[in-house]
Amino acid sequence: MSSTGGHRAGAPSSAGEPAPRRRAHRSRRKRPVVRIAVGLLVALLAVPAGAFAWADGKLHDTVDLGTSGGGEDNRSGSGTTYLLVGSDSREGLTDREKQELHTGSAGGRRTDSMILLHTGSAGTTMVSLPRDSWLTVPAYTSPMTGKRHGPAKHKLNASFAIGGPKMLVNTIEHNTGLTIDHYVEVGFAGFVNLVDAVGGVPICLDRNLRDEKSGADFTKGCHTLDGTAALAFVRQRHQEAEGDLGRTRNQQKFLTALAHRAAEPGTALNPFAVYSALDAGLDTLIVDRNTDLLDLTSMFQAVRGVNGGHGTQLNAPVSAIGIPTSEGSAVLWDRSRAQRLFRELRDDRPVDVRGGKSR
Repeated sequence: MSSTGGHRAGAPSSAGEPAPRRRAHRSRRKRPVVRIAVGLLVALLAVPAGAFAWADGKLHDTVDLGTSGGGEDNRSGSGTTYLLVGSDSREGLTDREKQELHTGSAGGRRTDSMILLHTGSAGTTMVSLPRDSWLTVPAYTSPMTGKRHGPAKHKLNASFAIGGPKMLVNTIEHNTGLTIDHYVEVGFAGFVNLVDAVGGVPICLDRNLRDEKSGADFTKGCHTLDGTAALAFVRQRHQEAEGDLGRTRNQQKFLTALAHRAAEPGTALNPFAVYSALDAGLDTLIVDRNTDLLDLTSMFQAVRGVNGGHGTQLNAPVSAIGIPTSEGSAVLWDRSRAQRLFRELRDDRPVDVRGGKSR
């Protein structure tokens, strides 16, 4: 999505490389206030302090977001925006597990799902971004060849392949005008282990679901999904009427259910369950250098709140699916509705739910 005419600071840009906006830098290692807050959290949740200290040091804070690519930061609100990414990384999986999980054996990692989570004075909003969204990837220099590339249209998940998490963030910021404050990514192994660690996640389905490629095979009704079944559920899309758009709705539904399950007394107040869940969740979790355990706790509470009805779940507004492109069929955003939605999030105002309907 690009804008035409004069470019307003903080809005998406369609020409040239966007002027970088400064992103506040916070060191995880030098934040005494964070330690105090975590200490309070430990007391409130009756969780051993050692678990939090151990977990905080276990975070893989390897992503350097640097400066933002969306323009000057003129946000009128004070909200926080997270980018939650599910990758298809097979790291940590044995050959047998790859076969059982129907993941294939491709190397590296690609983005399988992307959700913007915005929290602020207007509440919590989750916006799924279809991986096949046809967007402008801003100018970049290839780390492999050193060659300079100008802005060009690609599928959203291609930006991750081009330049990893930082390019994915820059692309989303470039096309939405938002500032991504925190980046959180989990691979297949971490997802499966986390679901198993909390004892499975209950999901109710209004129809039968079967997808041979993902391994999904569920009957209509309520089920408690273990890690393997949960991964199949969030990956299946071939029998969804709207393909990837249907899958993004399932992913949001499951994410909020997972957060709710993890917060139940049987899990949250059980030290063994806490250690198990933290170990499973952090094992393949990748975050940016400014994200610490307190940020993850805030994110978790926000997602949990959506499950309790205190938030809004949307897809990025689209005008068409299955659009032929040089990279295969793609999803085209509805420019006017998307601009309105992201402007509301950027200014930390209540969102117009109609603006986020998928079609």
